[in-house]
Amino acid sequence: MQFLSRFVAVLAVALFTSLGATHALAQGTVFNQSGGTAIKGYDPVAYFTQSDAVKGAEEHSHMWQGVKWLFATAANRDAFAAEPEKFAPQYGGYCSYAMSRDYVADITPTAWKVVDGKLYLNNSKAVHLWWQADIPSNISKADANWPGQKEKLAQ
Repeated sequence: MQFLSRFVAVLAVALFTSLGATHALAQGTVFNQSGGTAIKGYDPVAYFTQSDAVKGAEEHSHMWQGVKWLFATAANRDAFAAEPEKFAPQYGGYCSYAMSRDYVADITPTAWKVVDGKLYLNNSKAVHLWWQADIPSNISKADANWPGQKEKLAQ
C-alpha cells in the first residue's frame, strides 16, 4: 500500500513537471511560472523596447499578480510596475499557438512576436512558424479559447 501511494505521488509529480505549465492565481489572473518566474526569467519590457528576448536579473525583480517577473534594468522594471498589462504576455504567458488550438503548452522565451502592441509567446521556434502562418486567425481563436483554459488552470 505504501509503495502504491509513493508510486502515485511520484507519477503525479512527473506528470505535473512534464507539463511545464505551473501557474499562480492572484486577483483572478493565471500566469505561467515554468522555471520559477514569469517568462522563464526573461524581461517582458525588452521585447517592446529592444525587440529582443533578454534575460532579466534577480536584482531587478518585481512581484505582480503573485508572480515574480525579472528585468534586465531597473528602468524596465519600473516601466512594467507602472503599466504591467501593457507588457505582460497574452494568455498568461502560455503558448499562443497552443491556445489557438484550445490547449495549454509551455513557452520558449525566444519564440515570440509583438502584434498590435501585445506580446505573444510560443512553445518553440518551429511552433512559432506555424503560429505566424495565420496570425490574425490564431489570435482570434486563442482569444476565444483563453477564458475556458484560464478557468481550467485556476482549478
